[in-house]
Amino acid sequence: MKQYLDLCKTILNEGTKKEDRTGTGTISYFGYQMRYDLSKGFPLVTTKKVHLKSIIHELLWFISGSTNIKYLVDNDVKIWNDWPYDIYKKSDAFQGETIEEFAQKIKDSDEFAKKWGNLGPVYGKQWRNFGGVDQLADLINQIKTNPTSRRLIISAWNVPEIKDMALPPCHCFMQFYVNDGKLSCQLYQRSADVFLGVPFNIASYALFTMMIAQVTGLKPGVFVHTLGDAHIYLNHVEQINLQLSREPRELPTMKINPNVKSIFDFKYEDFELENYNPHGRIKGKVAV
Repeated sequence: MKQYLDLCKTILNEGTKKEDRTGTGTISYFGYQMRYDLSKGFPLVTTKKVHLKSIIHELLWFISGSTNIKYLVDNDVKIWNDWPYDIYKKSDAFQGETIEEFAQKIKDSDEFAKKWGNLGPVYGKQWRNFGGVDQLADLINQIKTNPTSRRLIISAWNVPEIKDMALPPCHCFMQFYVNDGKLSCQLYQRSADVFLGVPFNIASYALFTMMIAQVTGLKPGVFVHTLGDAHIYLNHVEQINLQLSREPRELPTMKINPNVKSIFDFKYEDFELENYNPHGRIKGKVAV
């Protein structure tokens, strides 16, 4: 994962200190691109341990079209809890619960989850119902029937609905490309939290590309990751420097159940990561 470490170095060496929406402050660099050849291993960062379970469940959640965190919470995935919890804290219903107690209420009560676990029309809604269009189903069909098309696109940036989202999409536009029996994907990410978010995003969209390749009878090609505002939060600089002091290790291999033929049939048990030997975890606080 030299590409990821090179991104970190570029931001630290050439970036600019910049205020941000969260009030945390960042070192920011605008316009950066990384390429990952998926035939050379699964691009999961090795300079810290990344929680693959969260990545897989989040991706399955997107594919399902769901926008409520209950599925994630039920599977002990916490990465989306901060935003609905922040909304809940500002409501009259808040009774001083910790975020852990809030998550437990989501898990225990369908009624509570329905009221407080919804994020608005975020990724899953846009992938599966963008103004009435199931973009994901349409994409699969287009790859199968018109693979040379330059319109193999999914967009999560739905301007009229952004105001209703708990968080506007950061990874907002993807284009697929078929050549020589291989499927490649380029993602445009408008906002990139390099310490916490980007390792997840790389792995998630690489896996998504592999899944789509399988169900369309293609081999995985290249994942191209294009970043707009790529930033390191000021409270993550120490963690980034720790990663830069570590030697990256050999990439793992992702095994996918070959019997799955529909993008909508994948389950968590269909994925197996082999030979992942990362350095230890590094903690960091999410900026909400």
